[in-house]
Amino acid sequence: MKGPLDQMQRLPEHIARRLNGAVGPEDVLPEPGKNPPVPSVVLFLLGPPWARAERGPCLILNKRSAQVRQPGDLCCPGGGISPRLDGGLARLLRLPGSPLARWPHWRRWQRRWPDPSGRLALHLATALREAAEEMRLNPLGVRFLGPMRPQRLVMFRRVIYPMVGWVGGQRRFLPNWEVERIVRIPLGQLLEARRYARYRFRMEAGGRRHVQDFPCFRLAGPDGRDVLWGATYRIAVQFLETVFDFSPPLMETLPVVYGSMDSHYMTGRG
Repeated sequence: MKGPLDQMQRLPEHIARRLNGAVGPEDVLPEPGKNPPVPSVVLFLLGPPWARAERGPCLILNKRSAQVRQPGDLCCPGGGISPRLDGGLARLLRLPGSPLARWPHWRRWQRRWPDPSGRLALHLATALREAAEEMRLNPLGVRFLGPMRPQRLVMFRRVIYPMVGWVGGQRRFLPNWEVERIVRIPLGQLLEARRYARYRFRMEAGGRRHVQDFPCFRLAGPDGRDVLWGATYRIAVQFLETVFDFSPPLMETLPVVYGSMDSHYMTGRG
């Protein structure tokens, strides 16, 4: 019996259906309180294979350049909300033919949840704008598949709102100065338990050395030295659990790979 990955034409519908059953209007609203975390939005971008070696649909990520904070990390395109600019773009997304207007669940959101639907439009506007800036993604070529639950970054007092999109026609991306290169990870590899590991990360701060383990995914092929970890890893795992009912092995059972943080990790070298 064929699974979702074997039916490329139906995969976006499968993803949209599973996301819609797992995410509600509360997942796009700002967190309450007098001092809420700063919101960011990322585009969890998927697309068909463009090379024979990929053998199926891929997750498309950026590798952060040495000029930005957390250089070398793999991440989704995204960033902070620009209220005025993204507010204007959000109004355009309400027009017929836009990625949001083509989303099958948009009318229901508008009818049942007016305030969350406005926030959803703002989040998608931010995600598409950031992806256009960072990798020259054509926003009109994106098929919006739905939001995911937010992820909190305690260290940075930030909350990340992931928006899932599918880009079927754009083959080439042009990274800006923030991005070293574009990295494509076949979804089939993300569903292989043997590719997961325990990332032993050494951090030095204030003259002290701190070592901590994190779950991670090791890339295969030409990007084999890269690992996917941190917030982007958690977003990817949430996606895999929601859409494919897949959970990685327990971290305690995984082999160890090593990484370190130098003095430029939190600032970049730019």
